[in-house]
Amino acid sequence: MGNFVVTKIFILTTLSFLLTLAWTPLLTHFLYRYRLGKGIRDAKAAPIFAMMHKKKAGTPTMGGILVWGTTLILILVIAGLAAVFHGVFDKLNFLSRAETLLPLGALVVSALVGLVDDLFDIWRMGKNGGGLRMRHRFFIYGVIAAVGAWWFYYKLQWTTFHVPFLGYFDVGWWYIPIFFFIIIATAHAVNLTDGLDGLAGGTLLISFGAYGAIAFAQGHYQLATFCGVIIGSLMAFLWFNINPARFFMGDTGSMSLGVTLGIIAMLTNAALLLPIIGFIFVLETVSVLIQMFSKKVLKRKFFISSPLHHHLEASGWPEPKIVMRFWLVAAVTSIIGLILFLVDRV
Repeated sequence: MGNFVVTKIFILTTLSFLLTLAWTPLLTHFLYRYRLGKGIRDAKAAPIFAMMHKKKAGTPTMGGILVWGTTLILILVIAGLAAVFHGVFDKLNFLSRAETLLPLGALVVSALVGLVDDLFDIWRMGKNGGGLRMRHRFFIYGVIAAVGAWWFYYKLQWTTFHVPFLGYFDVGWWYIPIFFFIIIATAHAVNLTDGLDGLAGGTLLISFGAYGAIAFAQGHYQLATFCGVIIGSLMAFLWFNINPARFFMGDTGSMSLGVTLGIIAMLTNAALLLPIIGFIFVLETVSVLIQMFSKKVLKRKFFISSPLHHHLEASGWPEPKIVMRFWLVAAVTSIIGLILFLVDRV
């Protein structure tokens, strides 16, 4: 059984990668034909950012469609084939009410919301911050998080929260605000990280890999397969997104994958490892909070530009250098998170 599950995960991860590569030219042609390019923020509102990224103006966005689109297609097609033909398709099917239905639903719903945000950004060509305002994004994150919290608390009747090395605690109704905070924080952090070619895609790939390993170790094989399919599509996405990017991930990718990562962290009851596994996301968010505090209280900037990747870029670091070093940090912290998970199980 164990060997087959591993084989299944590898097969579907590879299939996801190949399928995403196969239909990328179709999406790319559509994005370029209809000039669905990203707008750069107004130079008056963000002069440093505009100066550094003016060459990227017009580069198509919404490349995240590749990731969630492939994941949705694969899971539904295989589930449909399993219902009709059974046999090998039953074994490959990874649509599960207990493990993958909620993260899949959250992935698709938040992706569609992000798609609307991307379209607003295109139509407004980066004016006044581009797409949806921050308060609107937090409201949307909140709605998605509230539905997820309701599902966990009332449908699955989850009230236990795991603290590494201390055990499980029944937190009762406090589970709802905890869930709420984790989903919103993760979604927003991933969205902030999506600012350089390949940065969000690479760090997300590593994080989903870590949580896929955690899910596998817990016996949540369908969830581990779900993570594998996302990883496969992210690898294909990165093939075209590394510097210079053929297209950007867009909010349809960063918003949906951030929400989904947070939900998987809750499904595996390993949410407190998320700040370690997703350390880059935390670092980026903290840099923005420091910048906001410094500007409002001290009346001056702490960073040249925020988040941190833009500060390093403004300091003279080449974009690929920043991205690859962030990938390395993400890989190391994910390994540390996995070590803590495994030691905690001993």
